[in-house]
Amino acid sequence: MNQKRPPFEYNGRSLGNVILIGFQVLVGFIHILFGFWLLTAPWITSLDFAPLSSFFDIYSFYTIVFGFLTLLFAVLLWFNKRWGWIGTFSVLVFVTIVDSLTLLDLPSIPGIPKFACFGEITYSAILIFYLIQALVRIKYKIKF
Repeated sequence: MNQKRPPFEYNGRSLGNVILIGFQVLVGFIHILFGFWLLTAPWITSLDFAPLSSFFDIYSFYTIVFGFLTLLFAVLLWFNKRWGWIGTFSVLVFVTIVDSLTLLDLPSIPGIPKFACFGEITYSAILIFYLIQALVRIKYKIKF
């Protein structure tokens, strides 16, 4: 007797997808809030060294755009749209590349803190590994 238990699902979504989407929404909100906070932080605008404040502006806009894209693609993932998978995968690969360049002191987006790169690369690698699993790709009609 081969009795397979069906995987835990919520509204037709696997537990892995629900967790992935939940984390992506959380990461998106955190980046948006942090980006706007950096844009309005009084200690940055009072810096005497002008190039340093422009680096924080560039990083702030990068963080806000990353947050909005993460939220957008998380919503598309929730509705089982193919573009949600493609967008999430693309953003994760981009973040991994940019953070790797920052860690290697190569030209990248100015203002990215090196201490944050380790966590973002690890998080991105885990999600990329999850997204390329066959069952997840089949769900979003992705073919390699």
